[in-house]
Amino acid sequence: MSSLQIKTAAVFEPLLHPARYKGAHGGRGSGKSQFFEDLAVEDALRWPGDAGEGLRFAQIREVQKSLQYSSKALFEKKLHDYGLGEAQGFKVFKDKIELPGDGVMIFQGMQDHTADSIKSMEGFHRAKVEEAQTLSEKSMRLLRPTIRWEDATRGLASEIWFPWNPRHAKDPVDKFLRGPNPPKDSVVVEANWSDNPWFPKVLEQERQDALKNDPEQYGHIWEGEYAVVFKGAYYADALNLAEREGRIDVISTDPLLRKYAYWDIGGTSGKSDATAIWVVQFAGEQIRVIDHYEAVGQEFGEHVGWLHSNGHSKAVMMLPHDGRKHDMVHKVTPESFLKDAGFLVEVCRNIGSGAAMQRVAAVRRVFPRIVFDREKTKGGREALGWYHEKQDEKRDMGLGPEHDWSSHSADAFGQMAVDVIDRPKSNARKWSSPKRGIKGL
Repeated sequence: MSSLQIKTAAVFEPLLHPARYKGAHGGRGSGKSQFFEDLAVEDALRWPGDAGEGLRFAQIREVQKSLQYSSKALFEKKLHDYGLGEAQGFKVFKDKIELPGDGVMIFQGMQDHTADSIKSMEGFHRAKVEEAQTLSEKSMRLLRPTIRWEDATRGLASEIWFPWNPRHAKDPVDKFLRGPNPPKDSVVVEANWSDNPWFPKVLEQERQDALKNDPEQYGHIWEGEYAVVFKGAYYADALNLAEREGRIDVISTDPLLRKYAYWDIGGTSGKSDATAIWVVQFAGEQIRVIDHYEAVGQEFGEHVGWLHSNGHSKAVMMLPHDGRKHDMVHKVTPESFLKDAGFLVEVCRNIGSGAAMQRVAAVRRVFPRIVFDREKTKGGREALGWYHEKQDEKRDMGLGPEHDWSSHSADAFGQMAVDVIDRPKSNARKWSSPKRGIKGL
């Protein structure tokens, strides 16, 4: 067989060299998927000669509903385009593709795997994670140590490939490959439509249309920028309106108004939910959101330290209804801890069934009255803009709020909105009046 010529855009050249982790992030039309399937073809052809055995390749997605949503069709197209078939060792089956030298390509969904079942891939030489932005933290932890084959004598080792369209810096693949401490043996490139020398004219027209008609999403879709809002986001329109109306600006704290700090309480391990706090003042009908805080895996003392160092020592701590529950290790409640630390504390009512959507409805109701400090609430507004409905794509229906990194700040914010609506119902709980039963007021 004559040698195979595979055209490669210059932006992907760094990925042609061996590396434990290879990543390419960017927007639509960059050719990321095309490049990695080309690389898979090349590796499949050379592997029997280099390693003395056929290439074992796993095509991975977080959720593999059917092969219709896999990379199988694209790989088959590559074989057709390059004239590769059974004579060259490639044989296509319904659920797999045989590769030269008794190699194999399989298609797997990580959600179908447990720590035991994923061991079936321990001898694989390559894994490619399609749409890696959707890969969960759990799946990342399972996959990385599983793909660990190496042949030190021949100087060969397994690789894991990650093509993705970035959504948010908090997504596991972004934290892993674009965070402050990426793995040493990794090569990551950014590739967008402008890096693709074969960018088709039909996509160019789509790009121009998006630039004109959907400027808020253009950067995310076409230029590989992080998403400003997510599909199905509950508060995206309200945040955009607040920006246009000038309600996101520099907000000065009024020394004559009491501060209220609304909490969503997380745990103290690195895998726990985050603790989130919004600091708010109420000036008549206006809700002034002056600060935001979020931390994962920190002790309560760290949260208290942030409150003191940012001038919120006299704020009333507004805890969710579970703020009275004892910590199973320390036998201390968040309420008692904060009271012992000298704070005024109030525990909000239990909203009851359907709490998540009650909070969403309350936020939407009071949003026109809200102003935000631009810098101090930036992280919190990102969470609100991302907080979205979980979608069942198969049945095309919503399943309520998605529980992810944005949920904790969104829940605390929703508790504040519910409290705003509750206040007029109780003369004992007006903003300007002392709180009944709180020592020291």
